[in-house]
Amino acid sequence: MNFATFDLNLLRVLDALLCEGSTVKAAKRLGLSQPAVSGSLSRLRYAMGDPLFVRQGNRLVATEYAAGLRVPLREELDRIEALLSPPTLIDPKTAVGTFRIAGVDFFAEMLIPPLADLLQKEAPGVRVQLVDLVPQDHVASLERRKADIALLPDMPLPDWVSRKELFRSAFHVIARKGNPEIAGLTPGETMPLEVFCCLHHVLFSPEGHTAAMGDAALAEVGRQRHVAITVPVFSGVCRAVRESDLIALVPAQLAADMARSFELQVFLPPMPIDPALIVGIWHKRADKAPLAMWIREQIFRLTSRLDPAFAD
Repeated sequence: MNFATFDLNLLRVLDALLCEGSTVKAAKRLGLSQPAVSGSLSRLRYAMGDPLFVRQGNRLVATEYAAGLRVPLREELDRIEALLSPPTLIDPKTAVGTFRIAGVDFFAEMLIPPLADLLQKEAPGVRVQLVDLVPQDHVASLERRKADIALLPDMPLPDWVSRKELFRSAFHVIARKGNPEIAGLTPGETMPLEVFCCLHHVLFSPEGHTAAMGDAALAEVGRQRHVAITVPVFSGVCRAVRESDLIALVPAQLAADMARSFELQVFLPPMPIDPALIVGIWHKRADKAPLAMWIREQIFRLTSRLDPAFAD
């Protein structure tokens, strides 16, 4: 068979003949004339090099070769029909499936709790898994972590990736309330540059880097800081600050949330730091996947609450 010149419409005729065992009934099923179906059968026989059907009384009986095509052909036609069909709405209450989110543990604190509550109430059959981003190559999380969405700072993306801006996050300084080095400072005010640079820092870095956006911002004003510890999770950063006289730069939303439960004080940084734009990315092949579309919309809505500029 020369597949390049093969008329794929003939596969619909073959499927109908396999189901009906009659050119007349197949024609009715397809909305064609009986001669048209007979002509298509002749073309199929020629192209596939097999009789495909033999007449037995009033019925067409499939050959062994054609009978072996019945199930896989129907499955392929169903798959193509689903592929070309517009996305359908799902009923979250009856939906079943697993959705994997790749992101740092910031999202374990700021996204997963409200998402878990929402899913329990509206989509109890849906399971969500939060997994780590692939170090050094966050976009690879979509393939190597089999993530349905990755939440990460904005960056150049390949053409096969879809993208949605979620929120911007400024950076604030956290310190424990009993830290003697911040005595006399008022929470919410700007931490003096001298204090910020003299104190030792905890740095969030899954890869173990000893410099980040804060260091680049300090370099702009001709200063530097001392990073004493790097930690791969934000929760570890906050715990280290709570139990020591170290300080840390963390996303403003996390600082506000952790200040309550970890008894931390929050200050503005002494140098300008551009807020990080956080985006959600996913493979374009899932653009119209109904369940993925629904969960992505819930994630978009919940994360937009982290930044008034992105809220509805």
